[in-house]
Amino acid sequence: MKPEYAKHLRGLYIVTPDWDDLSQLMAATELALQNGAALVQYRHKTACVEQRRAQASALLALCRQYDAPLIINDHVDLCLEIDADGIHVGGTDASIAEVRKAVGPDRIVGASCYGTLELAHAAYRDGASYVAFGGFYPSRVKKYDFRTAPEIIAQSKREIPLPVVVIGGITLENAPPLVAQGADMVAVISSVYLVPVEERKTRQLADLYR
Repeated sequence: MKPEYAKHLRGLYIVTPDWDDLSQLMAATELALQNGAALVQYRHKTACVEQRRAQASALLALCRQYDAPLIINDHVDLCLEIDADGIHVGGTDASIAEVRKAVGPDRIVGASCYGTLELAHAAYRDGASYVAFGGFYPSRVKKYDFRTAPEIIAQSKREIPLPVVVIGGITLENAPPLVAQGADMVAVISSVYLVPVEERKTRQLADLYR
């Protein structure tokens, strides 16, 4: 990973919802960037190839305006095609080693490790830039059949020299204990995208890292 990316791996990490309306997606993302979001992940599980390319390209241009890296969820081909800043890999996707080889040494590679420290150790060995744990709380977006213990954050920080991302039902009210355990980034979808504008706590979430 490029050294200059390191400064972005701390703070509020926003993950896009499965929205088809590009103008809606862009407006909500720009508002989040204006209010302190440090990193954006483009994630759309149901879009076709053309829609995914169009949305990701538009988001990349927006992120460039705000000096925020854009991470692509799962799709290495899309990441390379639009020259995005990185890729996030889930547990059922390609291996971290394969992804790192495909995207090269400079891009950010994130790894979902759920509630398993062994996955985090493997991700580190294979070239990940950060490890993500979760879910910690019930989520409106993703159904977890397990709960991750907050203690895994501090344990990972002790054992693995990589930034830790936490995800899963995170709100302004329940994020502080995870930050206190050492989480470098809180990743959110609902709190930024899926509530009315007046109820969004983007700035307050970003300010947890001030």
